[in-house]
Amino acid sequence: MSKRRQKYAIVGLGGRSEMYQSSVLKQYAHNCTLVGLCDKNKGRLALRVAQAKTAGADLPGYSDRQFDRMIKETRPDCVIVCTKDSVHHKYIVRAMELGCNVISEKPMTTDEKKCQQIIDTQKKTGKKLTVTFNYRYAPPRTQVKDLLMSGVIGDVQSVDFHWMLDVHHGADYYRRWHRNKRNSGGLMVHKATHHFDLVNWWLDSVPERVFASGHRSFYVPQTARELGLTRHAERCQDCRHIKKCPFSLDMKKHKGMKALYLDCEKHDGYYRDKCVFSADIDIEDCMNVVVDYVNGVKMSYSLNSFMPWEGYQICFNGTKGRLEHKCEETVYINGDGSVPGALKKEGTWIRVFPHRKPAYSVDVWTGAGGHGGADPRMLDYIFDPKNQEKDKYKRAANHKAGTYSILTGIAANKSMKTGLPVKIKGLVTGV
Repeated sequence: MSKRRQKYAIVGLGGRSEMYQSSVLKQYAHNCTLVGLCDKNKGRLALRVAQAKTAGADLPGYSDRQFDRMIKETRPDCVIVCTKDSVHHKYIVRAMELGCNVISEKPMTTDEKKCQQIIDTQKKTGKKLTVTFNYRYAPPRTQVKDLLMSGVIGDVQSVDFHWMLDVHHGADYYRRWHRNKRNSGGLMVHKATHHFDLVNWWLDSVPERVFASGHRSFYVPQTARELGLTRHAERCQDCRHIKKCPFSLDMKKHKGMKALYLDCEKHDGYYRDKCVFSADIDIEDCMNVVVDYVNGVKMSYSLNSFMPWEGYQICFNGTKGRLEHKCEETVYINGDGSVPGALKKEGTWIRVFPHRKPAYSVDVWTGAGGHGGADPRMLDYIFDPKNQEKDKYKRAANHKAGTYSILTGIAANKSMKTGLPVKIKGLVTGV
């Protein structure tokens, strides 16, 4: 007797959800089935339902207020949560209460109170929560893990980690709902959760204390004035500078973006192309963090979102030497149809500097697909049971990994507000 296909439902049908919908309906259809779609925007909901029908699946669509009804009528084994960050907890908690496992996009949630609700509900229900940290699955990042596990630089003592978001992808966070901390937790939570999770995973440890400083200095009205963009509009679509501004976004030029956002904004008033220089923005664009880990390692970290290139540099300093890794990514804007986070071969390398021996480069592991080959590997692990064998790198991330990744960012936000270091212990309990 063949094993029953796992049933999935998706809540939140923005740009990221398309990857999951397409995966379940196509390459994993042999052991997965999509049973329901849910979103608060009826235009986007209708679009995704139509796309599913084109792929051969006649799916019911539900509004956000009909979430419980969707679970009752479609009886999914697992709910995939791709909503705005600030309401992740709402659907994670409710799905588990209704008997479903959950796959959640990162970050798991945006503050410690919502995080505590998830921890308590998971403990009460025993349901499984997977947080999609795709960066763990990118071949170069896995290779760094492999090298550290091999002991090539001995025991890691400190880490220097610097992430650059460029003026294309980086700017995009200031156009969307991410621009307000009430929605995203700021880049310390929404974006850096990836980075903090990588370090937790690479070091096989968790944060203990965080000190941070940050401000917004580039995506401000003054920059617009310096560029000669006077009296700019609330959004690009209505702005007289749309052809002149180097930061403008014309959604009419992107077929998918136009269909998903511009044509659907009449239903909920959400503008995908707000001005990046608006005074209404309240997230930082320049951040520096110092993190102490339980195993004694110290990390200095920075995130800047107005750089000329996209990617990161990280250095691990160990008792037997130093490992340096640089990764440069191609330019893209979320939802523009290009491959997100594809790696530039000429800008990606790994070098090892042993004590008292010549330094050397290693051939970097490569892969095709989104985020440097990470997305296909992660999807294989999530949706195909035969790939869920024991992984020596332990790349799968549960609610505990989701918790410790966001707690670094949550503590950083608190530290930036108070000017004081913040201890992780006590932010949540029962992890």
